[in-house]
Amino acid sequence: MTADPGDPALASAAPAVGGTAPPGDGRVGFDRLTASIGRQIVGYRDVVRALMIALLSDGHVLLEGVPGLAKTQLVRAFSQTLRLSFRRVQFTPDMLPSDILGSTILQPRDQSFVFRPGPIFANVILADEINRAPPKVQSALLEAMQERQVTLDGVTHPLPSPFIVIATQNPIEHEGTYPLPEAELDRFLFRWIMDYPSADEEVAILRARSGPGDLPDVTSVLGPAEVDRLRVLRREVFVHDDLYRYVAEVVRQTRRDSRLLVGASPRASVQFLLGVQAAALLNERGYVLPDDVRALAFPVLNHRVVVRPEVLSQAAGIGSTNGTVGLLRQILKQVLDAVEVPR
Repeated sequence: MTADPGDPALASAAPAVGGTAPPGDGRVGFDRLTASIGRQIVGYRDVVRALMIALLSDGHVLLEGVPGLAKTQLVRAFSQTLRLSFRRVQFTPDMLPSDILGSTILQPRDQSFVFRPGPIFANVILADEINRAPPKVQSALLEAMQERQVTLDGVTHPLPSPFIVIATQNPIEHEGTYPLPEAELDRFLFRWIMDYPSADEEVAILRARSGPGDLPDVTSVLGPAEVDRLRVLRREVFVHDDLYRYVAEVVRQTRRDSRLLVGASPRASVQFLLGVQAAALLNERGYVLPDDVRALAFPVLNHRVVVRPEVLSQAAGIGSTNGTVGLLRQILKQVLDAVEVPR
């Protein structure tokens, strides 16, 4: 399991000038959330935290991991604990955009056209195996993810709030898949690499699954109103001018690194900042620290940069996607180290 990037131990103790901590608003709510999800899902506290950060910062998450890691069950439990509407869409090669967005149909009774909403009209959308759908279907999500609306036949339909797309893809199967274009990858706040559970966690999973009866239901700990309140509080998290510049310089450094063919976009800078504000709030802080930026740099940037082919070939002998991910971790760590940390 990966370490929780928002652990208080990662943050230095000195607060930024002007910051005020919102006691009990962030961390306490998150602890209740993970405790409820933990009734069904063992571990993955870091993934739950990433989902919560994305929800509070109007972002989306791409979960990448091999089959069998309980990604679908985790996302469903996440929506249930927040009392948010949930829709799961299984992406397949024969899908059409209308299967996601909805369509306008003719009513025989009065010969009028009526819009029938698709599954996209929910708070939490699980786009399962998103890379199995053709580009035409993938692109149907672009407007929804960026503008929180759907336009069909010249009519714009707003999506519910809050709204988050959580997509999954398998990193080891490539037959019959369509890689996500950079324009769509850039809409995701995080690409979160899910790892196998630890030995102790896998034993706990076996105990839970072999016991009598069904798994206990998750309990609702926050509702849409509480989520909206936390989103408002996220906007009030203080960011020092030096940290605005720090976020910008980290992103700009990806464009200067000779090993990267394409660096991160200005959209990455904006989403990066919103994410670190949400991370600070979940730690019950009213101010952002440099360690918040460093802790989220990899999941924010790893899918927004393109490594040069000659550099990527260095990872070919390491084995599968782990080699590529390891190379990305090394490059992005050195990108961070090349930018002076604010004092």
